[in-house]
Amino acid sequence: MKNRSFIKNKLKLALLAPAVCFSLMLTSCDKEVTELAPYDRLTEESAFTTPERVELAVAGVYDAAQSGFYAGGAVRGYPFGAAHIEQGDARGEDMLNLEAFYAITYGSSYNAASANNVYHFETLYAVVNKANIVIEGVEKAVADGLITAEVGNAYIGEARFLRALSHHELLIHFARPYNHTADASHMGVPYRTLPVNTPARVEEARQQGRDSVKDGYAKVLEDLNYAEEFLPATRAKQISRATKGAAIALKTRVKLHMRDWAGVITEGNKLISGTDTYISPIGGYKLTASPETPFANNATNTESIFSFENTSNDNASVNGSLGQMYNAGTGGRALVSISPIIWNATFWPADDARRNITVSNARAIYSNKYRDAATQSDWSPIMRYSEVLLNVAEAESRAGDSGRALMLLNAVRGRSTSQTYSNISGDALTQAIVNERRIEFLGEGIRWKDIHRLAKEGKFGPAGIPAKVASANLKREDFVAASGSVRDASIAIPAIPYEDFRFIWPIPISEINANPVLAAQQNPGY
Repeated sequence: MKNRSFIKNKLKLALLAPAVCFSLMLTSCDKEVTELAPYDRLTEESAFTTPERVELAVAGVYDAAQSGFYAGGAVRGYPFGAAHIEQGDARGEDMLNLEAFYAITYGSSYNAASANNVYHFETLYAVVNKANIVIEGVEKAVADGLITAEVGNAYIGEARFLRALSHHELLIHFARPYNHTADASHMGVPYRTLPVNTPARVEEARQQGRDSVKDGYAKVLEDLNYAEEFLPATRAKQISRATKGAAIALKTRVKLHMRDWAGVITEGNKLISGTDTYISPIGGYKLTASPETPFANNATNTESIFSFENTSNDNASVNGSLGQMYNAGTGGRALVSISPIIWNATFWPADDARRNITVSNARAIYSNKYRDAATQSDWSPIMRYSEVLLNVAEAESRAGDSGRALMLLNAVRGRSTSQTYSNISGDALTQAIVNERRIEFLGEGIRWKDIHRLAKEGKFGPAGIPAKVASANLKREDFVAASGSVRDASIAIPAIPYEDFRFIWPIPISEINANPVLAAQQNPGY
């Protein structure tokens, strides 16, 4: 216990388990893990002494991912309870920041001390550290005969899944995309696989620099391969706890970022059977009949592969929850709206059913994917089956199989509109798939991931951070569905080219001050 202040002073918050209380505790300081009965103030020393406590420690990694700390110990859904969606959307052009909450991210005026990107970095590494503590603790529990190897391997699979998810989120915000250099040898982020929980490990972490992007992606895949091998295909909490299907689905995303088209297809085929109506042989995933169902029924739909659970007692708060930030319905704060840029796009048919998953007021049109502003219990989506289908569709299109790519694209598009595609191939088909992603995943934080991976190529998406509508210039009459035009005066936030240093976020000053190696590896321009 005496080492906690030492760790705090040496490596700041980014290297700790939940840092609200600056300790190595395996559960959150100010609340309990949903639907479990945790031991109060469970410490690392006692966390792995009974099977029940081991289970609680594993659940604690989800808790850190769902509701990490913010300035002063507040909870705003960092990193995955809400913030990864809000940050991912604010970095793109299809969702519109109306107030001050995401203005720095939306306008790309951040620096190494800006709260939004600093806490994204620090809470992601808090998840990683907590996962590493659990991995080490579970290994000891297995060695001591406390739990079986089968149970232990599954627990480790969950921790490694969350570790991989966190590192990939770091890579898409703090490092250039995989194809920035021909061999992906440019700087990525430190990939941490050991817990920082002793003075010796603190000193070791202080000397850890940035892995290359190539090595970072390889380690993400190592973690996901392990997770795929040892996680169950089905479980009681099928959506809110990691499964074999979730690991495979995340691999299709990761390999898409690597531009490994054959790899995307290989992984995706594990989850795809059929030629028209698709269903997964693993986990039984399939598209719901309505595009609204995954959001109306967070816990019990066939399409959501993995989401973070929020409840009325455990959520991102009025200053972070998706229902508060995105919704203009009763009780919603309506701080982030849909942008006319995507609302008016001609590739989004006016009669598309996904336009009905919205609410509006006199100012703008808003997503209604997150509709519980009152108790803030909307779950935070990470992967849906529609993404797997579109990931494979893009890979097939780029690899030259236009026929299968078109069928997969139309499977997603066709449940929402009769205006499906025919007789397109090559670049036109790839562009249609990328466009479809903008519609299908609107308000789910995926837009920045696509901008990031496509920007260097500069062919199917903006070659940098796109121009955006400024809230001060917005008029309600700017929203004209499928009109194909946006009023020039409304687009007052200029584009930023890919080469500009602002395309990626800086390593936070807190980390730079703590780690002399990283201080010499700051992203250029900051």
